[in-house]
Amino acid sequence: MSGPVAAQSTEPPLAIVCGGGALPFAVADAVVHRGRRVVLFPIKSWADPRSVERFPHRWIVLGQVGRFLRLAEQEGCRDVVMIGAVLRPSLLGIRLDWATIRMLPRIARMFRGGDDHLLSGLAGMLEDHGLRLWGAHEVAPEILMPEGPIGRRQPNTRDATDMARGLAVLAATGPFDIGQAVVVADNHVLAIEAAEGTDNMLARIAELRRQHRVRTPAGVGVLVKAPKPGQDRRLDLPSIGPLTVAGVAQAGLAGLAVVAGGAIVAEPQRLASEADRHNVFVVGIRGTEP
Repeated sequence: MSGPVAAQSTEPPLAIVCGGGALPFAVADAVVHRGRRVVLFPIKSWADPRSVERFPHRWIVLGQVGRFLRLAEQEGCRDVVMIGAVLRPSLLGIRLDWATIRMLPRIARMFRGGDDHLLSGLAGMLEDHGLRLWGAHEVAPEILMPEGPIGRRQPNTRDATDMARGLAVLAATGPFDIGQAVVVADNHVLAIEAAEGTDNMLARIAELRRQHRVRTPAGVGVLVKAPKPGQDRRLDLPSIGPLTVAGVAQAGLAGLAVVAGGAIVAEPQRLASEADRHNVFVVGIRGTEP
């Protein structure tokens, strides 16, 4: 295991359980820059091996909670961050170790609900074993979306109306643990995110445009992302990155809006460049929660 050298710190190393995408490594870089050591626990088949090699790491397999607990103890980790893309697995499709098998009744109950229910149950399980779960934004607040635009373009009055409608829709659907994103065009709801995720939802809008099922002209409509009401923000905060911007452009939308302080931004400089290149706006807005 090798990786960047952190400044001296009296804190124990931070365990970062890594799914797919660039966010786990942005968080790791930010934590190291603040002077704290990290140990990555990348999930096989999800985390990028090339990026993982930059940091001390111990590979884990989805479903092997016992192995993770044992390795975290060996590394002296007491604090844990879980971040990165992982599709919700089938209970029958994960490889269980013996410690996990003993927890199986509890794990089965965790699977009987939406993603927030599953992730909150996992958080409770870790805490029962003496680990403290933190949100990525708590250990690296600089990754949160600021209020206001990123890039040159700004939303107009029609976009603002679509954003308000999108926030209202997400506030209404959030308690059902459905999704964190919606597409609204000219005050008309075109799509609500479900199990397919944001990128596939945007691809669906692009296909509907090709089929002439979307009547609004190109350059009209907004992707709105927000945390679910009452969501445990240590887990599964909405996130955006350059690929989100590309999806917004391919879907023929004007831009995207996320709740400032309630969403994570991957590669903000590249995101701004992509927004300017595609002539779409990216903006942080105030949410509906107090």
